[in-house]
Amino acid sequence: MSKAHTYPPGCSIQSLEDIAGKRVTIMGLGLNGGGEAATRFFLKHGAMVTVTDMKTKEELSRTLRSLTPDMRMYGKRIKFVLGGHKETDFSSADIVIKNPGVKIQGNRYLAAAKAIETDLSIFLALTKAPIIAVTGSKGKSSTVSAIHHGLKAAGFNAFLGGNITVSPLSFLEDTNETTPVVLELSSWQLADLRGRGLLKPKVSLITTIVPDHQNWYGSMEAYVADKKLIYADQAANQWTICGTDSWGESFASETKGRVLRYAADTLPTGQLPDFKNGGCWLDAEGRGWVSLPTEQFPNFAQNAGTRAPGQVCQPQLVLDKLLVPGLHSRQNALNAALVLALIQVPPKRIREVMAQWSGISHRLEFFHSWNIFMRETGYLLEYRFFNDSAATVPEAAAAAATSFSTPLQLICGGTDKDLDFAPLVEQLKEKPSASLHLLAGTATNKLLPLLVQSGIPYRGPYPSLDQLLMELKRYLEANAARFASQLNLTAGTLQPDFIPVVFSPGAASFGLFQNEFHRGDSFKNLVKTLF
Repeated sequence: MSKAHTYPPGCSIQSLEDIAGKRVTIMGLGLNGGGEAATRFFLKHGAMVTVTDMKTKEELSRTLRSLTPDMRMYGKRIKFVLGGHKETDFSSADIVIKNPGVKIQGNRYLAAAKAIETDLSIFLALTKAPIIAVTGSKGKSSTVSAIHHGLKAAGFNAFLGGNITVSPLSFLEDTNETTPVVLELSSWQLADLRGRGLLKPKVSLITTIVPDHQNWYGSMEAYVADKKLIYADQAANQWTICGTDSWGESFASETKGRVLRYAADTLPTGQLPDFKNGGCWLDAEGRGWVSLPTEQFPNFAQNAGTRAPGQVCQPQLVLDKLLVPGLHSRQNALNAALVLALIQVPPKRIREVMAQWSGISHRLEFFHSWNIFMRETGYLLEYRFFNDSAATVPEAAAAAATSFSTPLQLICGGTDKDLDFAPLVEQLKEKPSASLHLLAGTATNKLLPLLVQSGIPYRGPYPSLDQLLMELKRYLEANAARFASQLNLTAGTLQPDFIPVVFSPGAASFGLFQNEFHRGDSFKNLVKTLF
């Protein structure tokens, strides 16, 4: 594995006024909005912009259509080089804006650049906003969504960006010292900040760490080393939130910030965790609790003053009702609640706003219902469809499989990222799905022998999502009576329970789809058409 690249300290752009007249090359226009936002940002501020991408004009047609008004307005200052790169576009540029999905090591185009920045490095250099940064392997998108929802509902003018497909450059000029910004950061985005000294979050939060992107990194150590950059430049008066597992122990021992912990497992109701400085945990009833240090948060609990400085406040209930299914969703919402507590939102208000959070697209997203009427019994059987396409690791698919009380129809499979599928198989052995349906791909090829060895039945693999769903519809219709017998039905009404149909691939989407979001949108559109 090659040595991690370290960038020069700071940023080559010191102010918005610095941009005018600069020659800027955007490396990677893409389809998720990052390249598009960067292009629009630099054009607006007077740069001469070259946009280059390995994808063709046809592949990028959706993004190009979106940029049409900008091309009309700034046509003399924008040039597109698509279907490949030219080294001169990099060597002649004052600044190259790098896509986080491109490795810098061994890249001859980036080697020719005078200065390399990213949308995040530009944003962090120019904003004065307090930053709440979140990384991890599982749950980071849901966590940032819940934090942002909570901040907005509590009255803050907050913004959300980063890996969640919103470039922070799109709202940079709307930020100031009073506008919290929540950033979801991938390991690749963090790697592009190494050495710059720009990321100094008021709160950094590291969600559960499991193996991911091992086809890129080659080792967990290299992968986690990039995750650790989230707190590398934090100060002693800032906060680091991490788990209680071995990775969490490592993070807690290394950060210069104040440490709060979240418990990995539920605790018996009434039992308190052994947290030195405080943190959050779920009890056996699924309720979420937070305790904070009295010295920094004397008003968090009514009886906080009865405790000596350095001790934690009396635990406060911050999470009760939640619209989103699954224990892992509760953990994500609870971690968000802990962040809200650090931003001085009162416990009662946290409980209220978290009860209103409805989750986000592609993360156990309920989007469609399909009912079958059975003439023989007069029963209505309800199938509910959930899009969990952002589950790109086996552990995430395993978590989805535990999120429902009734047996589910589970759809898995995709492209391999050199990950171990044992966690998913073990979960399916412990709590079998009603049926397992597989989408073809290199990850599915890796999963199949484990399913056979464990005696877990499956259907497929199917070469395409539309073929899988057509077969699934026939299967659900043919077995409706059997599934109905598992539920407490009442003639002529929808039953209190339903049969979940969950698309949780546990793998990447390359080959059949542009990314996991395109995959999730395709799934939703096909379901709504076929069912």
